[in-house]
Amino acid sequence: MATGILTQDRLRELLTYDPDTGHFYWRSTRRNAKQNSRAGTIDPRGYVRISVDRKVYGAHRLAWLYTHGCWPTQEIDHINRNPNDNRLANLRDVSRSTNTQNTGTRKDNVSGARGVGWHKAQQKWRARIQINGVKKELGYFLTVNDAQQAYDRAKAQQSMTGA
Repeated sequence: MATGILTQDRLRELLTYDPDTGHFYWRSTRRNAKQNSRAGTIDPRGYVRISVDRKVYGAHRLAWLYTHGCWPTQEIDHINRNPNDNRLANLRDVSRSTNTQNTGTRKDNVSGARGVGWHKAQQKWRARIQINGVKKELGYFLTVNDAQQAYDRAKAQQSMTGA
């Protein structure tokens, strides 16, 4: 058994990874797994977890290590927002701010648009965005569509500048 930080070599010694499906498979028979069987279990939030050398890892982070040879420097974002989809094309190493931007609308959102809510005092739709922990007011708008466009422009600008 290896000690310390899991390396790409140790991971490849134990598992194979298919970047097209996002699945890991055991190279040899282990305690509760047969050779060539799929590795991992799905946790309550939908993420695949794999135990390697008595430590549990997210399969998305293992996929990054397996293919890039290093641990991700930030957070691994599932581009399609499906935590069970660990295809390499669906994973990216991004900041917390960028990862947070790639979430659905909240259940209590009345506008149906991310970053847009009704401002009772102004009697208008308000757009705002949070980037790197800083909230930015984007303005008040007569329509949800106009407010959503303001949010989308701010999000696109944030993506281009990385700020």
